[in-house]
Amino acid sequence: MRGVIPYGKQSIDEEDINAVVEVLRSDWLTTGPRIEEFERAICSFTSAKYGVAVSNGTAALHTAIAAAGIGPGDEVLVTPMTFAASANCIVYQGGRPVFVDVDPDTLLIDPNQVRSKITKATKAIVSVDYAGNPCPYDELNEIAYEKDLILISDACHALGAEYKGKKIGALADLTALSFHPVKHITTGEGGMVLTENDEFEESMRRFRNHGIDRTARQREADQTWFYEMTELGYNYRLTDIQCALGISQLRKLPRWLERRREIAAVYLQEFKDIKGIRMLGVTSGCKHAYHLFVIEIEGGSINRNKMFVGLRKLGIGVNVHYIPVHLHPYYVTTFGTGAGLCPKAEEAYGKILSIPIFGTMTDGQVNQVIEDVRKCLRDIF
Repeated sequence: MRGVIPYGKQSIDEEDINAVVEVLRSDWLTTGPRIEEFERAICSFTSAKYGVAVSNGTAALHTAIAAAGIGPGDEVLVTPMTFAASANCIVYQGGRPVFVDVDPDTLLIDPNQVRSKITKATKAIVSVDYAGNPCPYDELNEIAYEKDLILISDACHALGAEYKGKKIGALADLTALSFHPVKHITTGEGGMVLTENDEFEESMRRFRNHGIDRTARQREADQTWFYEMTELGYNYRLTDIQCALGISQLRKLPRWLERRREIAAVYLQEFKDIKGIRMLGVTSGCKHAYHLFVIEIEGGSINRNKMFVGLRKLGIGVNVHYIPVHLHPYYVTTFGTGAGLCPKAEEAYGKILSIPIFGTMTDGQVNQVIEDVRKCLRDIF
């Protein structure tokens, strides 16, 4: 009996294991030198000026929202086609998420809809590079500049993506990354915020460390015990153990990205003009990172659900990304959102299905996915 082919998974080799073991034998398991090394490595890869490592992707988003100064009474525009954390982090700071509908071709936040939702209370925009496809950053930055808003990029799907020749990481005021096991590289759990802004960088370093102005390593180097908590922060620190894994993983990222793009090209060719299925569009002038490969099944949720059940029975670990955030009970109850608020995202939700794609996926696994998707489509259409 063949095993399940998951929609995404990590890959750990001996180089990764040895890197972690080396830190386990060192003096610093956390707040040590590997953190700065990992931050520098990610900045070098993305061309960002500063990177602030934190404990997970949600912590990265929260840290970015806090750095942007979001507080009670502030509105932040956000796409509903994302994981709940993109909006939750606005609520953590007392802000109000305002959901903006998507472009039905790409499922990315629609700049025209962004303009229509701006009010005097709007302070920031959270764009999401859904599936690894970069948002239309030129248009979003133009809006942010005109309206004096902060643009926060949720690029948790998009490490290694490029927009008009520039890598994701320095295209917004603040960019959040995730290193969860299904992402392009992993630190187990982990995240990072990238920025070009000196004040944001300093604020985020305090925020991840309880609001304290000096780290344990800094105090050790200065031979002092003294520190002060200058603002309210959180314990969002990432350990040296995890950063060592991240540094090792990052060395393999280019070939994993290449492999994801190879798989995507095969899918796009094999599913072209097949009845019952539609491929999502790709932002003009970009290089997709393909964290996810999302297809739309014609005929709405009945057919999509049949595909989900059929493929799961065949051992294809498909998933659905995502239930639009404004439809979750918490948001309906707390903010009065609900069906009809973002009709394009809601329509897409009834059709979307994520099929397997990851950096170490074999040709045999790719062919199996193609065969089984075709079989299920024939059964339905």
